[in-house]
Amino acid sequence: MKERGKVTDEDPQRRWRELAVLAVAMVLSMSTWFSTAAVLPQLRAEWSLSQLSASWLTIAVQLGFVFGALVSAALTLADRLRPRRLVLLGSLGAAAANVALLGAGGIATGLPLRFAVGAFLAGVYPPALKAMSAWFRRGRGLALGVMVGALTLGSALPHLIRSLGSPPWQAVIITTSALTVLGGLVAELAATDGPYLFPSAPFDPRQIGQIVRNPNLRLASAGYFGHMWELYAMWAWFGAFSADVLPDRPSLAALLTFAVIGIGAAGSVVGGVISDRVTRTAAAGLAMALSAAAAALIGFVRSGPIGVVVVLGLVWGFWVVADSAQFSTIVTEHADQRYVGTALTVQLAMGFVLTVFTIFLVPVVRDATSWGWAFLLLVPGPALGVMAMVRLGLRPAPAPAPASATAAPTPVFVSPFF
Repeated sequence: MKERGKVTDEDPQRRWRELAVLAVAMVLSMSTWFSTAAVLPQLRAEWSLSQLSASWLTIAVQLGFVFGALVSAALTLADRLRPRRLVLLGSLGAAAANVALLGAGGIATGLPLRFAVGAFLAGVYPPALKAMSAWFRRGRGLALGVMVGALTLGSALPHLIRSLGSPPWQAVIITTSALTVLGGLVAELAATDGPYLFPSAPFDPRQIGQIVRNPNLRLASAGYFGHMWELYAMWAWFGAFSADVLPDRPSLAALLTFAVIGIGAAGSVVGGVISDRVTRTAAAGLAMALSAAAAALIGFVRSGPIGVVVVLGLVWGFWVVADSAQFSTIVTEHADQRYVGTALTVQLAMGFVLTVFTIFLVPVVRDATSWGWAFLLLVPGPALGVMAMVRLGLRPAPAPAPASATAAPTPVFVSPFF
């Protein structure tokens, strides 16, 4: 008789089944993140929004996620509640805030609701990673790539819904809210706790100075910041770019956006495989170099052959997120093992705040010049990241953690890093 929830040699596929369940839960739950981005043209018309004010509907989610993550870390919610229960509660809260947009009537009410969506989603993604890590001591690189891919696919899901006959924006909001609730229920009811549960590393803001003084962490963070400078602005505005490329075919434009963002799910898995076979710095550097090249070109060919735009978009979407899983792992390998949670939380907060600037600036530059120059604005981020990864790859490997720090399994993937 096999013990429930325990991986044994006789049941080697159990952990992959659990990973599949958690990945499905992630795809569904994260669909509220870009729910307004998928229906932005309709919202702008109904709420009389400028492009700049509309950008705050996405920015609010970013800031809400940072707030939720910091509150969760400070209150050690991941230690007080089972990860899957926290995913359920976060999903219910995000869905409620999202569906409340139906009665918002304008941006004054819409912004705090979008902030709340982000804050509640901070109770979904990090705990789901912790639940996954409880099943994987080995093979976490690939498993983490799958989870990042699930987040990517979930982020693209509203655009797929939008492409199905151009439904009214209210239908997209209702559908994504329902899917988010379903995702929380899948995590709570269909998944089980793994055998390698461990507590989160404590958040200790007094250690921030030590983190900043660590040269390896500075380089790892520089790579992460370069990645974040590009990623969320691309995800936030590629839908608007597609609408300009295909102005008379909104459903096809939404489908193209779904494909470009969604293909990042495959990129996340490939990036994880490359990092396991080569090095994490090499995998991250390669991904950022290729995504930067696509970003530099695609806006300038907007009026060219649609096939060229599609190919460049798919290349960009594939590689723009393929490096994501590596930055958290790099930090956990170079940080003081007693304060891994703090290092990841600090990196997360700074990275997501940085996304505010590019999400805001892309439409400003686009309106003043063109999509080519707007997307070119994103290139310095991954370019800086490539240089940081090269320098970090040349530095000596970190010394083994002291015995006291390795007495228990290190919570490698329990904090948000994306």
